[in-house]
Amino acid sequence: MKNKILVIEDDRAISELLCMNLEAAGYETVAVYDGEEAQRLLLWHEDADMAVVDIMLPGKDGFALMEDFKKKELPVLYLTAKDDVASKVKGLKLGAEDYMVKPFEMLELLVRIEKVLERTGRAKKVLTVRNILVDMQSHQVYKDGLPVSLKPMEYDLFVLLLQNKNIALGREELLKRVWGENYLGESRTVDVHIGQLRKKLELYDEIKTIPKLGYRLEEQV
Repeated sequence: MKNKILVIEDDRAISELLCMNLEAAGYETVAVYDGEEAQRLLLWHEDADMAVVDIMLPGKDGFALMEDFKKKELPVLYLTAKDDVASKVKGLKLGAEDYMVKPFEMLELLVRIEKVLERTGRAKKVLTVRNILVDMQSHQVYKDGLPVSLKPMEYDLFVLLLQNKNIALGREELLKRVWGENYLGESRTVDVHIGQLRKKLELYDEIKTIPKLGYRLEEQV
């Protein structure tokens, strides 16, 4: 049930970092290190949900691969060191869904990937952790196959944690993304809702408190 992300990046260290964080967030990844290998993979083998693509690749650059992506109807997010406006405009005009410049914040990249998958109708509708399943279409949570009643904000907070497994999220970030930019309440609101999630879902060990920051939902990958 995982979304599969094709990571086309010639820098091995960056590729490993991307794949590690994407897998921690619940995605399946396939790493490719040059343009010609990516073209062969797209032509003969790979069936992914989207691609994160460096532009400056050996063999065939990211722009030149766009026709291959289009044939597979594969959404593309360009990730590159080329920060000039002309390159960005070119990438978007060719048909890319999004464009990010290195160096980048991993959390922002994960959010953008999530939005691309949602916008293109490719986002998987089920999220899981341990013995818990969330059906995104019905907004229903199941534990050991039995429904669990969560309040609206508890549900939204839990989904956000699930979508960012193994990533520490600050209280202010959680408040902004769950309660909204204009929320005027205290950050303790997050603590109260986290307490309810731990109790209702018995995730005392999985939802970790990060001192002076916020929380992280942990799951081994």
